[in-house]
Amino acid sequence: MISPHPTEQATRLLIDWSNGNRDAAAGLMPLVYDELRQLARGYLQRERADHTLQATGLVHEAYLKLVDQTTTTWQNRAHFFGVAARVMRRILVDHARQHRAEKRGGEWCKVEFDEALAPAVSRSIDVIALDDALKELVELNPQHSQIVELRFFGGLTIDEVAEVLDVSPRTVQREWRMARAWLRRQIFDEKPDDTSR
Repeated sequence: MISPHPTEQATRLLIDWSNGNRDAAAGLMPLVYDELRQLARGYLQRERADHTLQATGLVHEAYLKLVDQTTTTWQNRAHFFGVAARVMRRILVDHARQHRAEKRGGEWCKVEFDEALAPAVSRSIDVIALDDALKELVELNPQHSQIVELRFFGGLTIDEVAEVLDVSPRTVQREWRMARAWLRRQIFDEKPDDTSR
């Protein structure tokens, strides 16, 4: 018998997990661990150089939070990684807030503003500022916020985002462009001009 493709196998385990099979979560880990580590490394590459959280620690902390999810009805692999991206974002923002509190408002926690989000600009932004902008965006347009989260933080393709949100890839591309433009304005244009000092 031919074993199912890892994506199909992951989807099957996620559905079993949603149906109450707690063992399915353990079976899922080997199938998604490498991708979760890759996602975590991507996040941490955008962080400040002296960040104390490592990719492995971020994956393990996120996975523990994911396993504790009892109300989530997993749809497929893309949905899982979308939720994983949100959980990792929360962990990093909480970590940044704690770090800032320890420094009493000292260093800002910088992340690289991904080329996909600002293709013409290579800048660093504060992970907390990005999180605050996304909170504002979710109030204005929840779908735009989800698209940013899934693309920027989750690393999902246009097609995978379309699958998660149950919309066309063309809709995702259009709304992704609008959300990126809005975020650039919020994060960069509203900042005071430091060159005048």
